[in-house]
Amino acid sequence: MADDFDDGSFWSKVKNFAKAAGREVIEKALWLYYAAQAPETPVWAKTAIYAALAYFVMPLDAIPDVVPVVGYTDDLGTLAAAVGTVSMYITADVKAQAQQKLAGWFE
Repeated sequence: MADDFDDGSFWSKVKNFAKAAGREVIEKALWLYYAAQAPETPVWAKTAIYAALAYFVMPLDAIPDVVPVVGYTDDLGTLAAAVGTVSMYITADVKAQAQQKLAGWFE
């Protein structure tokens, strides 16, 4: 599944669905994205991150994103599990990068 991830799909999903997905979902997705970009993040962690992000950008998932209210709950669960797994690589710098992006969409 990690092989299904690409930057273009990620940014397209985030930009087009930020409001619908909500701040919590997008924040976790951005934390993971920026943690994966960090050179100090090991390969095993990047693999877990890219698998979660690939699920997030897939058009078909367990609960379709177009379902009102609950459409992003499966995405949130997947992203939260990945955040828990790689939390030691979600540094203050990673969170600052995510916050900078979030500010443009949610504030």
